[in-house]
Amino acid sequence: MKNAFVLIMLLALSGCNQAQKKDSNMAEPIETEPNSGIGDGAVSPAVAFAQSIENTHNKSAWNDHTAVAFDINLKFGGSERLNAKITSLTNSSKIRIDKENGDKLIYDGAEVFLCPQTAVDKGARFDMFTWQYFFAMPFKLTDPGTNWESMPTRKQDSMEYPTGRLTFGDNIGDAPDDWYIIYQNPKNNLLHAAAYVVTFGSELEKANENPHAIVYSNYVKVDSVNMATHWDFHEWNETDGIGKKLGEADLSDIVFFDAHADLFQKPENSKIITK
Repeated sequence: MKNAFVLIMLLALSGCNQAQKKDSNMAEPIETEPNSGIGDGAVSPAVAFAQSIENTHNKSAWNDHTAVAFDINLKFGGSERLNAKITSLTNSSKIRIDKENGDKLIYDGAEVFLCPQTAVDKGARFDMFTWQYFFAMPFKLTDPGTNWESMPTRKQDSMEYPTGRLTFGDNIGDAPDDWYIIYQNPKNNLLHAAAYVVTFGSELEKANENPHAIVYSNYVKVDSVNMATHWDFHEWNETDGIGKKLGEADLSDIVFFDAHADLFQKPENSKIITK
């Protein structure tokens, strides 16, 4: 099955020739790297919170794999936003999106390419990185350049959720001003939700006026890795937390495999997307 999948992807390549204001009582953010510690191997409570989510999702098993792919059907306001197969290296250094309409997005580690050249490029770079990041989030919480703050528990639907605030160092990714409030499910320690702002293509002050949240559910195990197969998108604010539902995504056919280098090469008949 996995070999057949890779063959299909290679044939497709040849055919196209892809903040809220801080509370004054909160601890100062701590810049972290994977397994970095604060003396004698100890870590701060904020970092330990992030690591506990990664461990519950089985980050070590995730890292044992080279690449992962999944199908996604994404809808907002009842209208389809994206229907595609998303493929990436598990370290997120290369990504590919094959849309149902035949358009392709490829990030080769340096540039983003859209194929064919006549494809509509509005939102292409946003699509390139956003949905893959939401998918891989449970395994990237303590990546280099991440900053963590401890936060109080937040009540939602009569349950108290442990939370932490994730921000990023300068020049980390396309939108280093993004922030996330991470919710952990107290019953199973899995990632429950992430409130966030989208600063890509927007001023931070304006983005902070319109935060949203993604809620993860319908978890399955894929090669011992815990993966959510349903996402719900909601309004969010500091006072009320997770609010009105805005959209949803269903994920299927999640598979790990060994990716061939050609899978992420610049395709012919493509253009570079810079914004």
